[in-house]
Amino acid sequence: MSSVMQTEPRQLALNLPPPVAEPPDSYWRSLYFFNGYRAVVALVLLAAIAVFGKTLTFGSTDFDLFVAVSAGYVIFSVLCFMVIAWRRHFQLQLGVQVGADILFIVVLMFASGGISSGLGLLLLSGLAAAGLISRGRLTLFYAALASIAVLLEQTVEVLYFYGPTTQYVQAGLLSIGYFTTAWVAHTLARYLVATEQLVAQREIDLANMAEVSQLVIQDMQDGVLVVDAQGLIRQYNARAESMLGSLRQQHRREPNLAQYAAPLARRLEEWLASPLAAGNPVSTVALNNKVSARFVPVGRSRKVGAVIFLEDLTRVQAQARQLKLAALGRLTANIAHEIRNPLSAISYATELLQEEPVVGTTVERLLAIIRDNTQRLDRMVHDVLKLNRGDRAHREVFRVGAFLQTFAEEFCQAEKVPRSVIRLELNGEPEVSFDHSHLNQVMWNLCGNALRHCRRRDASIRIGVDVVSGSELVRLDVVDDGPGVPPALRSQLFEPFFTAVSTGTGLGLYIAREICAANDATLDYVETPSGAQFTVLSRGARQS
Repeated sequence: MSSVMQTEPRQLALNLPPPVAEPPDSYWRSLYFFNGYRAVVALVLLAAIAVFGKTLTFGSTDFDLFVAVSAGYVIFSVLCFMVIAWRRHFQLQLGVQVGADILFIVVLMFASGGISSGLGLLLLSGLAAAGLISRGRLTLFYAALASIAVLLEQTVEVLYFYGPTTQYVQAGLLSIGYFTTAWVAHTLARYLVATEQLVAQREIDLANMAEVSQLVIQDMQDGVLVVDAQGLIRQYNARAESMLGSLRQQHRREPNLAQYAAPLARRLEEWLASPLAAGNPVSTVALNNKVSARFVPVGRSRKVGAVIFLEDLTRVQAQARQLKLAALGRLTANIAHEIRNPLSAISYATELLQEEPVVGTTVERLLAIIRDNTQRLDRMVHDVLKLNRGDRAHREVFRVGAFLQTFAEEFCQAEKVPRSVIRLELNGEPEVSFDHSHLNQVMWNLCGNALRHCRRRDASIRIGVDVVSGSELVRLDVVDDGPGVPPALRSQLFEPFFTAVSTGTGLGLYIAREICAANDATLDYVETPSGAQFTVLSRGARQS
């Protein structure tokens, strides 16, 4: 800390200027092309002398000097290519090259008879290029140097070689042309700098917008695929991969939708070819029971491409279940006690009637029907009251194997079935983080359903426990050897009040799933060739 405090005042005392940043590559490319123009001009002048000799006005005053300067001009251009490749001191290189152009051209003018040779016009393009390359810096200074050099050359012609003084007018007009060209280049350079700054700012804005859009797309709960007119996937998010599969397994940078998800590609082709979609460009179709796709055209034409939004129907169904849960909560708060009081009175009256000494068979059967339905209604009210208690989980860590051993004994004893009906298949002794009473309720519901539909033989109900490889999840399977759940009813298994048994309330599986969710676990039905299988995925205890 002390060293930092000592060095800072020393840096302030030196008052060193900040380092000058070198210009971008576009400046160096412009300087490179400018030097290429210089090399072409030098080669043309040298070639003209080599072909036509002294028949031209070039070198009319001093032919040998013209040849030597032209050759030197060519050599200077070649050397400039080497220096430009060094990529250092841009402004210095530009100033030296422009000054050398003025010197070489003026000497060539002197060797060719002065202003009348017309070589002074070559400096116009050089000054214009220098002004644009330097973005307007020192442009008028270069024009002043060129004008001074041309006027000095004319003065030498008049004083030492008896040149006509009337050519001062041509030299002055040429100098005016230099300044005019420099001023125009300076003005254009200012507009060019403003345009470059605007383009740079727009580039930054577009990059920020693209980054924000990418973050938004990646954070969306819906899957997103951007497909062009050729069916290539230009952009996608992680949610789309979780729904349709990984795209990284394809070696192509831009995979084809038909190879990645053929059913989705067929739906897209149908949407593109459908004439009914012209008036309603946005279309939603269901791919399967879990995913629906919504097509939105890119721009005004559907032929350009489309953005495909993939919606998880299970999430929509979960939201619908939450809405039902909220509605049921409000309903139970209003009528639970109103229902229980009449039920208690009916149940009590039925018990009194059954104790009467003279009760006929018909009356006894009717009283039994009343008693059974009263108990069913009471169970239904009791289950409904549990709907809002799923979040009251007090999780604890315990060994699931020991828990299942105790549960199987209690379940078989309560249901009056042999213990051999339930077989435990334990892979190790994993621990789970779960509310003990909640897991007992879930297992009682699952095994009760399995017992109701199984054959009640040895190992008709199999409870398997295993640890999911590569994770901390514990898998708990309840499998029976019954007929299984019909395919038409599988999508409604966890819906509240849905039941295929006349004596059931239709709330058992729904409450079991809600209890699992409250314990950060999942409950799902797994399709098997025979029988029915329900799987609970729960978090295991963290290994220390």
